[in-house]
Amino acid sequence: MAQKGYLYEFTKGFIKENPTLVGLLGMCPTLAVTSQAFNALGMGLATTFVLVGSNLVISLLRKVIPSTVKLPCYIVIIAGFVTIVDFLLHGFVPALHENLGTFLSLITVNCIILGRAEMFASKNKVLPSILDGLGMGLGFTCALLAIGTIREIFGAGTWMAGSGIIELTLPESFPTLSIFTSTAGGFMTLGLLVALVGLLTKKKPPAEVGCGNCPMAGSCTGCTSGEEADA
Repeated sequence: MAQKGYLYEFTKGFIKENPTLVGLLGMCPTLAVTSQAFNALGMGLATTFVLVGSNLVISLLRKVIPSTVKLPCYIVIIAGFVTIVDFLLHGFVPALHENLGTFLSLITVNCIILGRAEMFASKNKVLPSILDGLGMGLGFTCALLAIGTIREIFGAGTWMAGSGIIELTLPESFPTLSIFTSTAGGFMTLGLLVALVGLLTKKKPPAEVGCGNCPMAGSCTGCTSGEEADA
């Protein structure tokens, strides 16, 4: 793979193929842990570590893992890295470990990680797989941090509260809206950022509803989208 190819594999996850703001994947942790920027950053970095580690191992074993049991094998590999992250956070950043709670364990079944394992790591060599995992993970981290920053600043008037490293408290005169710290605020912030990224990437919805442009056309059963388009 040419040098340009390596650069593309690393950078595609930031904007063009951002797993959260373009692919709309990983919505559960995106909405659950982004009420504070510190929690969002921690979840993003933990997911990035698991992405890189699992992509590395799965790429190394891609010719060894039987296709009939590849999904269970992927989950076992991913779960191993999640366990490592869990132990590290519990030992070194207990406050973050407590804040993330069960969502840390749920990284095991995060569709972003399983998706990259199936679509990329299982079909490519080690270095491109590492770059793909790193780029997608950092793109996911940036998306979570952006959502968490907006929600925390406009909802609580603070930034990175509880991190113990960089903590910002805005003046009491700064107007805050508690809706930003609620679930509704999470959906609203996510929607605004998705729209912004859509403008930057110039992505447009399909002109027609149906199977015409679907890469899986003909392989799905019970789909009614085509009937709705004809109605």
